[in-house]
Amino acid sequence: MKSLTRTISLQKSAKSITDHNPVMVQRFGADPYALVYDGRVYLYMTGDKPSYNADGSIKENTYGNINTINVVSSDDLVNWTDHGSVYAAGKTGAASWGPNSWAPAAAYKNIDGKDKFFLYFANNGNGIGVLTSDSPVGPFIDEIGGPLISRETPNCAEVTWLFDPAVLMDDDGSAYIYVGGGVPSPDKAANPGTARVCKLGDDMMSLDGDPIAIENVDYLFEDSGINKIDGTYYYSYCSNFNVTPQAASELGFESGEIVTMKSDSPMGPFERCNPVLKNPERFFGRGGNNHHAMFEFNGEYYITYHSRILEEGLDMDGGYRSTNVDKLVLNENNEPSKSAGTRAGVAQLKALNPYEEVKAVTLSNASIGLKTKQYGDVAKKCGSGDMILCDISNGAWTSVSGVDFGTDGAKEIAFTLNVKETNPNGDYRGAIKVCLDSPSGEAVGCAVIANEKADNVEAIAEFTEPVTGEHNVFFVYAGEGYEVYSWIAR
Repeated sequence: MKSLTRTISLQKSAKSITDHNPVMVQRFGADPYALVYDGRVYLYMTGDKPSYNADGSIKENTYGNINTINVVSSDDLVNWTDHGSVYAAGKTGAASWGPNSWAPAAAYKNIDGKDKFFLYFANNGNGIGVLTSDSPVGPFIDEIGGPLISRETPNCAEVTWLFDPAVLMDDDGSAYIYVGGGVPSPDKAANPGTARVCKLGDDMMSLDGDPIAIENVDYLFEDSGINKIDGTYYYSYCSNFNVTPQAASELGFESGEIVTMKSDSPMGPFERCNPVLKNPERFFGRGGNNHHAMFEFNGEYYITYHSRILEEGLDMDGGYRSTNVDKLVLNENNEPSKSAGTRAGVAQLKALNPYEEVKAVTLSNASIGLKTKQYGDVAKKCGSGDMILCDISNGAWTSVSGVDFGTDGAKEIAFTLNVKETNPNGDYRGAIKVCLDSPSGEAVGCAVIANEKADNVEAIAEFTEPVTGEHNVFFVYAGEGYEVYSWIAR
């Protein structure tokens, strides 16, 4: 084992091994929206894509090339499974009529005895599309063949930015969509009048009536949000960057801050409530736009939002965003209240069971350069679904946190992988070290990967003695030319 891995130098990661934010490090993901379904939280994110100048320098993020929606999920809010990137818009996307897919929102509804999933997105600033699927991870299709909301929709032509949807599924089975943003002119910064709400049809793909304005939204910028807590409806948004010092003193919030309003009706009228989250610059030093979603999971409330800490960890500076999750503070009235953004993130909610197959793209952290890609015909065609870990090289590593091996312990871990090419200079393709609690720790086992080009190859790391108890587990890779699909302890 030592002869295979003794020359390995560990590659760097973009975040500390003790940090849980950002939740995904293998690519960017902005404007997060949370859907809780069947014991898991699914996060849908704008697929920020770095662009480069001819000299290799990074371009500023202009959002114009974004036409995918990234999807990850977790049942513990620390280990996140990568489900790929929905090919939502663009010429080869499900909604080929639209060039872009920004700021997704997701919902599901039981229709004719079967759960159906709806993925809403902004076609840049000019309307809202909706895709459907029988699964929260796709494949998604466009059933209506055009926008759900457009400039032709009544009361929407004058909305500066017709984007950033949020969807409420109410207790009685009815659903509502919230959209809009932008400042029409400087003199309207204090009350832009560009927020809209509309009831959705029973099919979730049509409107039940005309959108109406949400009145008196102080310093609205963008980023619709909606939650129902103890019978009260909370509309939330990001304030614009024209909040004066006097207004900040009167209203209690600053520019670029997440703010709430409340009502006893899903369509309002709404009244001022509380600020919730300062601009990411306050917590992390790098600012920009602010985008959030609040959600309940296992009886606790959380807020997901984006920051620029991943690009900082990658030594980039182009306005590319990554998604965080932190606790949402509720005040004595059970209202969303001032919360904080952190690098540490939230505590793991439950231990990971290693005795059930774990996808290799289930990660709490990973070294820079490792990637994931679509696996299988469906995912390759549609962008989301099954994924495999790729771009492996010497010293790369991944981790999963809070793995509970129990009192009897595990004797080995078996990896399922694909060997893509043979090694002309050796008897093996590579190896995977299994380390506990630190990537630089002494390996408890090492799986040697045979030098044979084949799919669904099993490589086994036998432990020197049974591994018991709960540990953070690090997989350190040697060699290249192979991809890892899953692992299981035995």
